[in-house]
Amino acid sequence: MLRFSVLASGSAGNAALLQAGEFGLLIDAGLGPRQIAARLASIGSTWESVHLVLLTHTHGDHWRERTLAHMARRQIPLCCHPRHADTLATVSDAFLKLQKAGLIRTFERDAEVRLHHSLQCKPVEVSHDSTPTFAFRFWGPEDLFGETWSLGFLSDLGCWSPALVDAFRNVGILALEFNHDEAMERQSLRSAELIERVLGDFGHLSNDQAAAFLSSLLRTSTPGILQHLVQLHLSRDCNKPALALRAAARVCAELAAAPKIHTASQDVASPILTLEPLSASRINEVPQLVPAIEWSVG
Repeated sequence: MLRFSVLASGSAGNAALLQAGEFGLLIDAGLGPRQIAARLASIGSTWESVHLVLLTHTHGDHWRERTLAHMARRQIPLCCHPRHADTLATVSDAFLKLQKAGLIRTFERDAEVRLHHSLQCKPVEVSHDSTPTFAFRFWGPEDLFGETWSLGFLSDLGCWSPALVDAFRNVGILALEFNHDEAMERQSLRSAELIERVLGDFGHLSNDQAAAFLSSLLRTSTPGILQHLVQLHLSRDCNKPALALRAAARVCAELAAAPKIHTASQDVASPILTLEPLSASRINEVPQLVPAIEWSVG
């Protein structure tokens, strides 16, 4: 069974906890270690539940120096792309401590990674102005009845394509960026450069763009397989939860889909979502593009 909670989502810091059996994965570490501890405590968990941290990209709201130092003290590995490692090695003393302790794991684009015997993932590169930036598709092993579960996590991207939809079809949980309302963004007091950056193909998804992605995903997925939609990275200044919810709900109503919709917060952890395995025959996994990486933790 999968357990998933977004601990924080937004420009002030990002982190989410995915638990597959006894294995705990932190996706991004964009809060300080005490903040993460408090968010974990609010959902009945602790740092003891975290066995690995996975990095989407190197923007400062997705990792913290003090948190990397905390991981080094706790001997928690960091999994990142080799280019992330190259970047962090030039700016983070704590990363160098993790590296010296042999606690850095790496992944490659489109290559399956066996994070643990209970958890696999596939990194999918997305369009964002921290190159490279990755979304992830996660899934568990088939049980005795041939059943498994899957989750898609896409937190920072400026645009999407049919290929990206194909990479995430038939997930049971979709965590997807609904960053801004385009009209609010254009009318904001932000600088022209920032507005164009956010609205560009290497910025962030608007509510309408995310809704269009959701529509395409639902149209190409098995009906009823998506159980939860989690809205990520809402802008404090240029979005409102009601607007993001309305955009997603409109698509679900048009397609007679009924996933539960959850809007992640910057300030509090979301409730824990659970996902039971489904028949593997209903989940058409994307073909593997390059050989799988065979390291694991735990």
